[in-house]
Amino acid sequence: MKTVRIFFTGVGGQGNVLASKLLGEAALLSNIPVVLSEIHGMSQRGGVVESTAVIGGALSPVIADGEADILMAFEPLEALRALRKIHRKSVIIVSTAPLPPSSVATGQCAYPDVKGIPDFLAAKAARVVSLDARKEAEKAGNPLGVNMVMLGALFATGALPISKDALTEAIRKGTKPAFLEKNLACFERGVETASGRK
Repeated sequence: MKTVRIFFTGVGGQGNVLASKLLGEAALLSNIPVVLSEIHGMSQRGGVVESTAVIGGALSPVIADGEADILMAFEPLEALRALRKIHRKSVIIVSTAPLPPSSVATGQCAYPDVKGIPDFLAAKAARVVSLDARKEAEKAGNPLGVNMVMLGALFATGALPISKDALTEAIRKGTKPAFLEKNLACFERGVETASGRK
């Protein structure tokens, strides 16, 4: 089986570590070997949070520069920061919803215009899927479900050797009952949006 290296990046509170764990669980449910890692950084203060999932028999979760087959960017500026991880055949999934750091809120610096980021990314990778994951999560009734929307978009790319049933089962196993239906709805929004069926 071909090894697929997925690099997740975002801002504290967006749930990218949980997304990578659920992807790992879905791989295990599919009897596919997987290794995971996470770096929380300053997650408590809205800082960068990175995690990795390497599917298909690798012994290390480390993804060196130029090795990521898929970049999952939960925030547009974080997509730019993580560009060193991809190669020319990579798939990038990016949420276009800005989440400015605290330094912007306090007026210490300005948040740049991000409208051109998807086009810039498209020149660096084989495929870019851009969506406003926050808006899609809100439409599904769960503003905190950005990570589920992103997982749905990831599945819709067809870049994973994992079935939709395995991913939804992982969400069922990894979600508290009170949030389950809304998380599944967010996942479906991601699938539909990324596949152009919404």
